[in-house]
Amino acid sequence: MMRRAMLWLLAGLGSVALTVLAFVPAMWVVPLLEAQTGGRLTLGDAQGTLWRGSAFIGASALIGDSPGGGDPVTPLLPGRFAWRLSPAVLLGWVDAELENPAVLSQPVRITGNWYEWQVSPSSVLMPAERLVALGAPLNTLQPSGRMRLSWQPLQLARLDGGLGVNGSVNLELNDMASRLSPVKPLGNYNLAFDWRGQQASVKLETVKGSMLLNGTGVFAHGYLQFSGTAEAAAGQEERLANLLSLLGPRRRVGGRDVIALEFK
Repeated sequence: MMRRAMLWLLAGLGSVALTVLAFVPAMWVVPLLEAQTGGRLTLGDAQGTLWRGSAFIGASALIGDSPGGGDPVTPLLPGRFAWRLSPAVLLGWVDAELENPAVLSQPVRITGNWYEWQVSPSSVLMPAERLVALGAPLNTLQPSGRMRLSWQPLQLARLDGGLGVNGSVNLELNDMASRLSPVKPLGNYNLAFDWRGQQASVKLETVKGSMLLNGTGVFAHGYLQFSGTAEAAAGQEERLANLLSLLGPRRRVGGRDVIALEFK
């Protein structure tokens, strides 16, 4: 009799556990995203469950001008991101899909296990105007333009002390402008990341434009070490003088006045 009662109790507890897991709210994803992005990003208006839900991606209130948990989340990207996560993750197998027709060229599929993941290629269209939500200095520069972040298949893996990434990520910045400059647009630029483990080599190039930006660096453990230059194209020196003076110290290189872009 006691054995039968114990079996019924275990069955009841198992049923309750499965029910709770089935309805884990989507809000549980919020602290996970904030932890992985150092508090820079969060989710707004999260709906549904951990297994199937949707939300918009926004800037965390912690990095805004007036920190506070009651502040509204400002969307960084148009549309809502919808996700699907297979319950097989509880057994060690990851199978997830993320979609947002407003910004993603195609849904992103993530497969693997608890330790390694493969991310399918895709691209994200991002209006530069939304970057002001990330705070200084972008809220001062008030950028505008079209950005496209694209990647080839990425390999991700958990490593001691962080996350390892292998693959290429490219950021195109087209028709970029700033409210601090009368020159519109300033130009088109390309920022390439070549990820190898926990660091990426970075290369910035000017495709065309009145403001010329170039440089190289390394991004590792959340920090960027970068060395480059910014200068005005011939005939645009006077019109770009104010904006360039905000970017860094002026130097004389090869008979030209350039602005040193140094991040260490």
